[in-house]
Amino acid sequence: METIKKIMKKILTKEVILYAIFGVLTTVVNIGSFYIMTNWLHWNEDISNAIAILLAVLVAYVTNKDMVFHSEAETIQEKGKEFAKFMAGRAFTMIVEYVGCLILFRTPIPQMISKCAMTVIVIILNFFISKFFAFKRKNVEA
Repeated sequence: METIKKIMKKILTKEVILYAIFGVLTTVVNIGSFYIMTNWLHWNEDISNAIAILLAVLVAYVTNKDMVFHSEAETIQEKGKEFAKFMAGRAFTMIVEYVGCLILFRTPIPQMISKCAMTVIVIILNFFISKFFAFKRKNVEA
């Protein structure tokens, strides 16, 4: 039991908890904006989905940059590079999810379990890509 507590303490850091909270917010933005565009504004679902995803990724970028990983980028060039890295990471995980689902949907595993499993993998990958690639700290204290 003590070992489990130690593991949980290492995993459930402030950073991870904030990432989860803002991940929920990002999901609400994605689904909420899609709902508004398709049901209230009666926009095309494909266009609405693309806009909803873009809005969610932008919310994820801002919240991760400022509140989770505390970006140290100061110049326009640093901020642009950071944004490009964040978007590249998201594009990569989108491909991972798409290919993973392509493979898993052809197995006996139920589709929703496959989709959920790939979503969990993508969330974990996005965390590490954001932490160690997009918002990498300049001066990491030892």
